[in-house]
Amino acid sequence: MPDRSPTAAVAPPLGRLYEAGGRRLMLHRSGQGGPAVVFLPGSALVGLDYVNIHERVAELTTSVLYDRAGTGWSEPADLPRTAAEVTGELHDLLRTAGVPAPYVLAGHSLGGAYARHFAQRFPGEVAGLLLLDPFHEDMAARAPRQVLEMLEQMKNQELPEATEEQIEASRGPVEEHFKTWPERVRRPLVEYHLAAWRTGWYEGRNLYDEVAGELRNAPELPDVPLIVLSAMGHDATQAHLWPEELLREINDGKRALHAELAASVPRGEHRVLEDAGHGWAHEERPDAVLQAITELLVTARH
Repeated sequence: MPDRSPTAAVAPPLGRLYEAGGRRLMLHRSGQGGPAVVFLPGSALVGLDYVNIHERVAELTTSVLYDRAGTGWSEPADLPRTAAEVTGELHDLLRTAGVPAPYVLAGHSLGGAYARHFAQRFPGEVAGLLLLDPFHEDMAARAPRQVLEMLEQMKNQELPEATEEQIEASRGPVEEHFKTWPERVRRPLVEYHLAAWRTGWYEGRNLYDEVAGELRNAPELPDVPLIVLSAMGHDATQAHLWPEELLREINDGKRALHAELAASVPRGEHRVLEDAGHGWAHEERPDAVLQAITELLVTARH
């Protein structure tokens, strides 16, 4: 489905547009030194959603935010896309923008799947991996039957356009959410999320089949330090989607898969955040995210 990003024709409030993969893509960098930390957003999120933790990481090393094609301030693309398309695009973008390898990739949710795939494809260019409540290819296979049925129904649904009344009703909560963001990006992010609320839905439609298959069929992860953070706290979106008992089962399965993922590499570690939800763990527990990134940088530099 073509996604018309409402801001694609507008200059980004931070960063600039680079030509990569046949499209203009937004990239913003701060700090200096290496390895560079590159944030890969979750579905429905964009690079500037991570600007607060990005600024703290930039005190330690070069920190990079970017928008995938079809999201944020990058040019439109048909959604969903394959992991190969996304990781090839990011590889080109980092080279075009002059961000030298190796990288510490910080991938969140869907971005965690893309971070893994990037490391599988370009193992010599990755110095470490932070996977923040990442998608795992076996989540559907391990999920309760009711989850599979609901996912199948949701996959075939078309989301309606929001009415002006619905958008305005959402404005207050969205503004409240972004009140701690820097003034320069606060208003653009509010307007973006009010206009592009369906983007994450379309971006994740091939997650449980095509992207999962790409992860299964790719080479093993390189022997680099890996930290997996599982967000087990309350998440408003997930609480709205799933009944409480079913969500508990989903989270139990997720915790087990994340532990297995961390154990799949020699230098993997699994940490559980009981007080952070899936969607905004980097805001709810920035200390844990920053600590993990700091440890990965120290290991990569020695």
